Amino acid sequence: LTRSTIQALAAFPIGFVAMKIYTRKGDDGTTGLYFGGRVAKNSERPVAYGDVDETQAALGMARSLSADDDLNGILIALQRDLWVVLADLATGVNNRDKLQPGTTKVTQAMVDDVESTIDSVTARFEPPTEFVVPGGTPVGAALDVARTVARRAERSALTIGDADSLTGPYLNRLSDLLWTLARWAEGTSITVRSLSTVPSPSPTHEVPS
Repeated sequence: LTRSTIQALAAFPIGFVAMKIYTRKGDDGTTGLYFGGRVAKNSERPVAYGDVDETQAALGMARSLSADDDLNGILIALQRDLWVVLADLATGVNNRDKLQPGTTKVTQAMVDDVESTIDSVTARFEPPTEFVVPGGTPVGAALDVARTVARRAERSALTIGDADSLTGPYLNRLSDLLWTLARWAEGTSITVRSLSTVPSPSPTHEVPS
């Protein structure tokens, strides 16, 4: 994401901003940070908020497959939160005093809200207590993909190491929530331990010796 894109969308979905998709400013391999400054596109900060951008897109994929209004409401709220995470990660150390809590800076309340959602969803079903095999349903599989991308985003955020940022804790809780949502969406999950009792598929043709 470019600086202009993040600035236009940080307050999503409030208001409408007309903007060009291309600026040509990044053709030299650099990108603009929120509130100013330019860095290489493959440096730590753009890598981190790029991972968050990918997480948000993965949540959109899961939402596109779901017909559950409750689940979709949770996913939309998370997608909005991720605009705040994007702005937080896209701001250089010299401009972090310009961030606004809850709008462009991740807050403890945002982290607490994700924890509350985990507790609320967990109370609706009996979660598995061991490792599971992803892929029970299309929605569950999409949520598991989103979970793994969120874990990568967390690692990238920690690499930046902004001392005043809660992006790492937020992304950590987000991945936990996505695991919970995936299990909830599946209903019944295949556990790793149960795989030993699943019969192997019969070959449909002879394998040359």
